[in-house]
Amino acid sequence: MTTLTKNKLRSYEQGDLNEYPVVAADIIFEGAAVGDNGSGIARPLQAGDPFRGFAMSKADNALGAASAIRVQVRERGYMEVPIAALAITDVGKDVYMSDDDTFTLTQGANTRVGHVSRWVSTGIGIIYFEPNCGIEAELTDSSGGTASGTIAVIGATYDQAEVRNAVASLAAKVNYLLRKMGQ
Repeated sequence: MTTLTKNKLRSYEQGDLNEYPVVAADIIFEGAAVGDNGSGIARPLQAGDPFRGFAMSKADNALGAASAIRVQVRERGYMEVPIAALAITDVGKDVYMSDDDTFTLTQGANTRVGHVSRWVSTGIGIIYFEPNCGIEAELTDSSGGTASGTIAVIGATYDQAEVRNAVASLAAKVNYLLRKMGQ
């Protein structure tokens, strides 16, 4: 390797903005969640798509071929959004999307886009969003079993549902700390 011996002009990107080619015959509207169709081409997010960010402006490729235009997205940040039945106790929980404009706390087949950063009012919250690029899988409660039965531990007996809830609570707290370390 050779070290620089003079100034070198470099082309820098703008922080949290990025651009992706758009699928053929589709429109991505400003503010829409943008997903990847599995081939590196952007489209309005569909459940299960890798999340790329939120469209900064409308990208109308309704009459164009794939990659004829690009969509600029904000990859990370904070945003106020509606989330059905969001409660003040949901701060820190993961946020998912089932399409380009539907936020939920339900994982299912949906796409993870971030987590609840602050509660505003019932059904409204501030989320921190960021693509899941290269992030290790988060902890989940895989303790199994059913809600019946008991577990004996050093002279104490615990209901299995209590143990599952404790494991799930611990996993949520560890995930929260891991996200804080990554920001």
